[in-house]
Amino acid sequence: MANLRQLVDKIKPTFEKGGKLGFLHSTFDAFETFLYVPNTVTKKGSHIRDCVDIKRVMIIVVLSLVPAMLVGMWNVGYQHNLAFGLGWNFWMTFLYGLLKVLPLYIVSYLVGLAIEFASAQIQGHEVNEGYLVSGMLIPLIVPVDVPLWMLAIAVAFAVIFGKEVFGGSGMNIWNPALLCRAFLFFSYPSKMSGDTVWTGGLSRYIAEGKCFMGGELVDGFSGATPLTQLSSGEITTPVWQLICGNVGGAVGETSIIAILLGAAIIIFTGVASWKIMVSSVIGALAIGGLANICGASAVPCWYHLILGGFAFGTVFMATDPVTSAQTETGKWIYGFFVGALTVTVRLFNPGYMEGMMLAILLMNTFAPLIDHCVTSSHISARAKRIAKAK
Repeated sequence: MANLRQLVDKIKPTFEKGGKLGFLHSTFDAFETFLYVPNTVTKKGSHIRDCVDIKRVMIIVVLSLVPAMLVGMWNVGYQHNLAFGLGWNFWMTFLYGLLKVLPLYIVSYLVGLAIEFASAQIQGHEVNEGYLVSGMLIPLIVPVDVPLWMLAIAVAFAVIFGKEVFGGSGMNIWNPALLCRAFLFFSYPSKMSGDTVWTGGLSRYIAEGKCFMGGELVDGFSGATPLTQLSSGEITTPVWQLICGNVGGAVGETSIIAILLGAAIIIFTGVASWKIMVSSVIGALAIGGLANICGASAVPCWYHLILGGFAFGTVFMATDPVTSAQTETGKWIYGFFVGALTVTVRLFNPGYMEGMMLAILLMNTFAPLIDHCVTSSHISARAKRIAKAK
């Protein structure tokens, strides 16, 4: 490590402003800060000494996503193995899933980081670390067999129009990963809807009646995800399967155990707000319970917590510190409506059973208004207390 530090210090003047490659200063700075802690300090004004910076926060979130990613990769192979009765062992199953998911990550990071670096060079500012998380999230929430060129276009749209036009990381209104999924959903609905697109990259092979690695499609195999069963009013998938994650669905959204492990990491480190998570659960149970009481749904309200992308969205997407509410009271309001709107969409819009994406994007839009109302209310209440005391 000492030799690497010496090499970086030796070539650094070349990339400083005024050096031969000074126009690549932002790019060099990004790689240096990726390897080492930034050596910049606050020069004036009040500040707090802290070892935590944006890079460390982003890395913690990335690490919290690893359990969901690993289980998701195994599940991709498992769904393929199940569909064609191949009898693979654990490692063959995981290897197949790895080979299917890895290209999604390559495209996500190559396209996204290329735009981030180009934007930093053009504007002359530092490369933001925010895309480390967005690039990790995107492959976990899109169909595993989505065409890579479609994914590249969606990533470019999300980064350019979801981040850069607003000023980069920390300034965006909507969650970039969800914008990517929304772009795919509305631009290429056939690749985002239906049962087979979420069952481990089987849509093309099921249509052809054959397998990618030998074997024929098992008779009676259904690619229906547990969420699509909600429209029929009866969930036939065992609860333990929903919790473990060996069901059809997006790569990172199937295993409740893996998601809860990630939630424990980001709550313990203080990266994400537990208030948003809890209030989202309360909102979902409130609307789901009301539907049970009124007879609008026969599915127990708690099922919504383990179906589809509710758990993943609540833990990793709704808690985005940039696009969620900032005030403490606002977090409770924001989270409640995320959960409530998700279940509302699921119950009353059978054409789009997964309401988590729309609920979070809508509440991203209203998060500043929620904070404004909460702040104004507190200021008004304080003014009244002061006036009464006088």
